[in-house]
Amino acid sequence: MKPYPFTAVVGMPDLRLALVLSSISPAVGGVLVRGEKGTAKSTMVRALAGLLPSVDVVDSCRFSCDPAAPDPVCPDGPHDAARSHRRPAKLVELPVGAAEDRVVGSLNLERALGEGVTDYQPGLLAAAHRGLLYVDEVNLLHDHLVDTLLDAAAMGRATVEREGVSVSHAARFVLIGTMNPEEGELRPQLLDRFGLTVEVASSRDPEQRVEVVRRRLAYEADPDGFAARYADEDARLAEEIESAQKLLPAVKLPDDALRQIAEICASFEVDGMRADIVTARAAVAHAAWAGRDEVTTDDVRVAARLALPHRRRRNPFDAPGISEEQLEQALQDAQPPEPGPEDDGPGSGSTPDEAPSEVPQGDAPQGEPQQKQNGGQQKTVGAGETFKARVFRVKGTGEGERGRRSRAITDSGRTIGVQPPSVRDGRPHLVATVKAAAPHQKARGRDGAGLKLRRQDLRFALREGREGNLVLFCVDASGSMGAKARMREVKSAVLSLLLDAYQRRDKVGLVTFRGNAAELALPPTISVDAAASRLEGLPTGGRTPLAEGLLEAARVLRVEEIRDPRRRPLLVVVTDGRATSGPDAVARAQAAAGLLTGVTTIVMDCESGKMRLGLAADLATHLGAEHVPLADVAAESLADAVRARTGKAA
Repeated sequence: MKPYPFTAVVGMPDLRLALVLSSISPAVGGVLVRGEKGTAKSTMVRALAGLLPSVDVVDSCRFSCDPAAPDPVCPDGPHDAARSHRRPAKLVELPVGAAEDRVVGSLNLERALGEGVTDYQPGLLAAAHRGLLYVDEVNLLHDHLVDTLLDAAAMGRATVEREGVSVSHAARFVLIGTMNPEEGELRPQLLDRFGLTVEVASSRDPEQRVEVVRRRLAYEADPDGFAARYADEDARLAEEIESAQKLLPAVKLPDDALRQIAEICASFEVDGMRADIVTARAAVAHAAWAGRDEVTTDDVRVAARLALPHRRRRNPFDAPGISEEQLEQALQDAQPPEPGPEDDGPGSGSTPDEAPSEVPQGDAPQGEPQQKQNGGQQKTVGAGETFKARVFRVKGTGEGERGRRSRAITDSGRTIGVQPPSVRDGRPHLVATVKAAAPHQKARGRDGAGLKLRRQDLRFALREGREGNLVLFCVDASGSMGAKARMREVKSAVLSLLLDAYQRRDKVGLVTFRGNAAELALPPTISVDAAASRLEGLPTGGRTPLAEGLLEAARVLRVEEIRDPRRRPLLVVVTDGRATSGPDAVARAQAAAGLLTGVTTIVMDCESGKMRLGLAADLATHLGAEHVPLADVAAESLADAVRARTGKAA
């Protein structure tokens, strides 16, 4: 069955253009496609492979060497006077659950030690050389694998090193990643490594939606016939891409365009110089696509819109995108002033009346939004500034998903021992392997250099690293927490902990309780920005159903233990410790706490004022939890600054 035609996809001009530019110039650095599910992201990426020009490859070379310029250190080389053939460009898909050896390739340790032979089995990076490498749900891929992909895409080479044996091969490909932001964001350092980014969303235009459904049904009914209807359009587009690739080396990037790029990147305050370089490469590719031999302002404008939005985000709570007005102003500022009869020198181009005026901003809005619900008064208070939070860890040693919070046995990290002989995966332990094989050398007839190894001799390293955890926030939103200044501090602290969870690759969830009930405001997810948005709009008011909050937290943890048993939980209870909902509220809260005694728990004490009851500390005792005053959530180096800013004592 033929793939869905590229030109048959309805709408999404930005994605179409970004994919085309990356195909014209792989040096741009690939494309990251962010969008909700069901927006044809994968369909368009898979269709792109059919538009790329065919490539000449050396016969019997597993690394697709170009016969005109073979890799001088190709593991299958040398390729002198090599025979070749022509084949279509490949689209290689990388599964989210792929192991590192599947991605970069693997070395046969038995042959390396026993025969002195480098037996290298190529991975997906080798298969993608001179083609496309597609990673769906790239945000769910382990960070070290994403970093490996981006390094290879940037350097054009992949290197495998195992126990002193090293193999390197060419790996030049167009890297394309798709993701749903609701499932979590990529780390900022990884976001920056993608050349271009595009936000896609389903159309709200009924006519366009009708056309999408009509074409999809037609394709499913007759894939070959449907593809034939768009074959000519796809062929024309493929010819245009090939023509642009041939023109690309001749395109000039004048100093005026470089100055515009520098002005734009400085205006948007992007970090480092990668943004300038990527924007320049994308502008050159766009000029070639337009058939021009010199970059113009239009090329720079288009390139900036694709290369800068994801580089402006400082943390996951920042909205992506760039301001069109700021972009146009930066382009205008980069233009040299035009001399004229009224040109009296620098700064004379505008009058004071034309200068933008500053509107004084108050420290806070005129009033907090309030609403009535369930017969009680509610108010919503915004959060203050975030800060570097203390690191809280789950007790013991786990075996969970790779992350940066708690101790765990992982497939990377420092070696702390040797796995039992029954464990047959991971990194080989060289010394243990030699020790296991040494006693059998005489019986195996060894009479020279090297070792005679058997598969049963192989031993694998036991490594300790860090894991990501489930951080479940249980937040008191009752009236006793509703003081404006206090709730702002509480939200600031929780947002800081959310940012810490994002950096440590945790899953997060949010339970809130107020009035006479608790609710799961956000089911556990790796999308911390979703948790932040729920927290920001959290209203307060009513009684304090502490027991219900703890019971709901216990229920969520039970369900998650079934769904994701390898991810150990960290419970953060944010409260002043009061329990005022229903009869025997305190006794019921203590009984509910008994259900959570096996969970690593932090009680963030939000009680303030000179007269303190110490209820949160009592709750921590019943939970077997660490008691942390609100002002001490900040890292030690910032604790004093936070206390001074909030005016609260610990």
